Amino acid sequence: MSDLFTIIKASLQVSGISLLIAGLIGIPAGIIIGLSSFRGKKWFIALVNTGMGLPPVLVGLVVALLLWRSGPFGFMGLLYSKTAMVIAQTIIALPLITAFTIAGIQRIEPELIRQTIALGATKLQLFRIVFQEARLTILVAVMAGFGSIISEVGAVMMVGGNIKGDTVVLTTGIMQETRMGNFENALWMGAVLLALSFAINLSLTLIQQKGIK
Repeated sequence: MSDLFTIIKASLQVSGISLLIAGLIGIPAGIIIGLSSFRGKKWFIALVNTGMGLPPVLVGLVVALLLWRSGPFGFMGLLYSKTAMVIAQTIIALPLITAFTIAGIQRIEPELIRQTIALGATKLQLFRIVFQEARLTILVAVMAGFGSIISEVGAVMMVGGNIKGDTVVLTTGIMQETRMGNFENALWMGAVLLALSFAINLSLTLIQQKGIK
């Protein structure tokens, strides 16, 4: 049972930090891109949207190569650590959060933005107003980002190493127990994973639905 609590803690820690970093980068980036007008914007958005379908195992491979002992960041000794797992999951969640945020900003009436600017709003005030207008879509962005990483297994297995008591998370733990034929343990972990995912998404959904009233 103590092992299970350690695994749950590792899962929440890695996914939570990854989601926080991806949100802190992706939401402002999405707002800025959505509000900006520049040459090649459609191509850039298409690139971000393509990132939504980025295969996690490919992300894991690239991060592993970068952090490998002979890689450019190998001297940092981060491979097979929670930090490496956070890096991989952040990369996976970032395009989703950014793309959904861009979509939310682009759905705002252009007239509202023009009036806000005409009234002399600062960039920070404009940022706050469009964030408020797009908050429901941004919450969807956060939920999508969370869903993409809490259930991810390939990338975290590759860069985390699935080290017992350290980098084992619920998804990699399920895989390991299944390989060993411990189906009961695997099912328990699966139930816990579903329960955690439901609880967090329920909380975010309740916040979102309050905003609709």
